[in-house]
Amino acid sequence: MADLLSWLLSFFILIITLGIVLYQLMCLADLELDFINPYDLATRINKVVMLEFLSHGSLCVLHLLSGHWLMFLLCLPYVYYNATLYSQRQHLVDVTEIFNQLKWQKMQRICKLGYLACLVMLSIFWMIWSILDDEEM
Repeated sequence: MADLLSWLLSFFILIITLGIVLYQLMCLADLELDFINPYDLATRINKVVMLEFLSHGSLCVLHLLSGHWLMFLLCLPYVYYNATLYSQRQHLVDVTEIFNQLKWQKMQRICKLGYLACLVMLSIFWMIWSILDDEEM
């Protein structure tokens, strides 16, 4: 039962992280379509960047503590990428450079979205697997 609860918690943390990245992508699309100005975009995205980093970091720690080694290893590249961005101080959106970096920022968020979607699918698979495993006992 504890395994199922850890998978459920993992699923919800992944959905939260996926929602944050999708929100950032929507903000970038709004800027591209000229619905918001660069200052508002930078303010909105910079407010949620650390929340994204912390939620995925907590997901990685959850997999480590619950003994889900494969998922832990699959989460590590994303955590490493976020830690690298943070250590190089490139995690925040710069208001003055956003139009020059718009294509790169969108591509970065789309890649994160695809990566997280794969993790959600794997999490659903392992959650169903643990439900079926509990029923056999």
